[in-house]
Amino acid sequence: MAVDTVDPVAETKDPVVSTPYGAVRGRYENGIAVFRGVPYAAPPFGARRFRPPVPPEPWDGVRDAGAFGPTPPKPPYSEAFSRLLADPVVPGDDCLNLNVWTPAPDPAARLPVMVWIHGGALTRGSSAVPVYDGHAFARDGVVLVSINYRLGVEGYGLFPDAPANPGLRDQLAALEWVRESITRFGGDPGRVTVFGESAGAISIGALLASPRARGLFRRAVLQSGPPEASDRDKVRRMVRRMATRLKIPATAEAFAAVDRDLLLRTQADVGRLSSPVLGGPAFGIVVDGDLVPRDPMEALAEGAAADVGLLLGWTRDEYRLWLVPGGLLERVDRLGPVALAGAMARCHCGHEVPRGYRALHPQDGTADLVGQMITDHLLRVPLHRLADARSGTAGGSSGPDAPGGDRAPAHVYEFAWPSNVPGLGACHALELGFVFDTAGVPEAAKLAGEGAPQELADALHGAWVRFAVDGDPGWAAWDASHPVRIFGAGDPHTVNGPRDRELALWEAESARAAARPAAGATRRHTGRSTVGALGAPVLASTAQPPADPDPVGVQAPAPAAPAASGPAAPASGPADPVGGPPGAAEDPPAAAPPGVGTPVRIPTPLAVVRRFRRPGSAGRH
Repeated sequence: MAVDTVDPVAETKDPVVSTPYGAVRGRYENGIAVFRGVPYAAPPFGARRFRPPVPPEPWDGVRDAGAFGPTPPKPPYSEAFSRLLADPVVPGDDCLNLNVWTPAPDPAARLPVMVWIHGGALTRGSSAVPVYDGHAFARDGVVLVSINYRLGVEGYGLFPDAPANPGLRDQLAALEWVRESITRFGGDPGRVTVFGESAGAISIGALLASPRARGLFRRAVLQSGPPEASDRDKVRRMVRRMATRLKIPATAEAFAAVDRDLLLRTQADVGRLSSPVLGGPAFGIVVDGDLVPRDPMEALAEGAAADVGLLLGWTRDEYRLWLVPGGLLERVDRLGPVALAGAMARCHCGHEVPRGYRALHPQDGTADLVGQMITDHLLRVPLHRLADARSGTAGGSSGPDAPGGDRAPAHVYEFAWPSNVPGLGACHALELGFVFDTAGVPEAAKLAGEGAPQELADALHGAWVRFAVDGDPGWAAWDASHPVRIFGAGDPHTVNGPRDRELALWEAESARAAARPAAGATRRHTGRSTVGALGAPVLASTAQPPADPDPVGVQAPAPAAPAASGPAAPASGPADPVGGPPGAAEDPPAAAPPGVGTPVRIPTPLAVVRRFRRPGSAGRH
C-alpha cells in the first residue's frame, strides 16, 4: 500500500510505495511518478552465478529509487552500431531490477499495465536506454514497467552443471513481481500486456508457450521477433569456444571463476560470427524441459496461450540495420548470384525461391532481394503462421477478451516509414521511438534522423495503448483476408495480404521439400526462425543477433582461401558463415514456376563467398 499521501499535481513530495521487500521512494516528473532501479531479484553473482533468480533480501527503511539501477554485464556495440544505437552502462551487481512509470501510485487506480522486455540479441541492451522512457504511456493512463535481465553467457550459456535459460527465468521472476506488487503502484495485475522487440519478442514467444507463465499477462506484443527455440548444439558451441579460448572446462563452475571483463571480451570475440544473415553460433533460448518444455512456435501453433491477445509485426526493411552499418549491403550487391546462393543455404531453400523474389521485385538489387528473403524466412513466415493459428477457429467467442479456451485474435502491422538516416530505410528497431513516443530524444534520432514525424508517433503509440486497454489496436483482426496495418509516410491504412505473394513462395518450397527424399541436399524450410535480434540485436540480435536482431551483430567471419574448383568443402572450426550445409546450393536448377521470369543463375562453390569478407568489416560488437 502507499506509504505517503501525495499530490501528483503539486508534486510537493516524492512518492513512496511499499513492495514485498521494502518501501521505495521515486520521483515526480511532469506529473508522473517514476521509480527506477527497484530490485525484483537478488544480485546474480557469487553463489547465485548462472543459477535461477531468487528474491532480493528485504530492506529496512525507504530505498531510494530515483536513478536507473545497474545494467547486466554486456560487451559494447561496435563503432558502426554505436553511432545508431544507445546502450548505457550502469555499474554494479544488483542488475536484476526494474522501473515503473505510473500516473497514480494508488491501489484504487487499477490501471492497465504494460511490461517492456528489451531486445539486443540477448547480449546487449537494458531498461536504461532513453528511447524506452515510459512517460508517454503513463501520461496516457498506462502503468509502464521496464526490466533488466541477464544477457549473453551469464543469461543464456548452456552448461552441464547449471539450469538452462537463466535470463528467461529472470523475466519470469520480474513478471511474478508485477503480479504481486503492481497494485501498489496503481496497476491492475489482471490487465497486464507484455511487449518486446527482437530478442525481447523472441523471449515473449517462449513465455507465451511456457506453462509457468500462465496467468501472468493477458496480452502480448511481438515486434520483429518470432517464437523460437535455438539449437542446443549451436549454443553449446558458443560456450565451448569461449572455454577453449579461456583454457577452462565448459562448466558453470569454471566460468564463474573467470574475471567478468575477460569473460565479456571473450564472448564478444567468439560471437563475431553471430548474425541472422551469416548464421554461426549464438546464444539463444533453448528447450529445457522445464520453463521451455517444447519448441515455442510448435506449442503456440497448436493452441498454447490461445486466450492471450496478440499484436504482431515487423518493419519493412528489417535487414538494413543488419547490413548497412558495416558496409555489408554493398558487398552483397557485388557478390550477385553467389550471395543468392548463400541466402538459399541460410534459408534452407531451393532455387525457386530466389527466382520468385526476382520476378516479384525486378527493380531490386541483390542485397535487397537477399535481405527480404532472410527477413521473410526469419520473421514474417513464422509470425504469419502464428497469426494463422489464431484465425478461423470454430466455436466460442473470438473477441479481444475471449474467455477460457477460446482463441483471442491476432492483429498484424508493418512499420514502413523510412529513416532520415541515409540507407537505413524502415530498418529493424526503427519503430521503437514511435512506440514509446520518444522519437524526439537524441538517442532515437541516432537511428531515425532529425525531423521524425510526431503524427506517426501519435498513431503507433496510440495503437499500443489501445491494445493494452481493450485488446483492439484500431484495425481488423487477422483472418483469411490477411489485414495488415501499414504505418508509413502517410496516414496509417490497412492492406490485405501485402506479403502474400512472397509467403506463397515459402509455402510452395515447403511442399517441394516435403516431397523430396530426406537425404536431399536442400533442407526443408520449416517456418521456424533461427534468429540468435534484436541488435537485439540482436535479431538476436543479429550481430549479435539482431538478435535482437537485434542488431546487432552482423559480424563477418575472417576471410578464408577461395575454393580452387568444385563444391565447397566443409569449413573447419566455426560453422559455415552462410549458415547452411556446404552442399545446400548444389541441387540442379529447376524449371521456373509459371509466371516467374528468367531463372537466377546460382554458382556452385559457396566458399567463394569468403573471398569478399574483410576482418571486422561487418559490424563487430
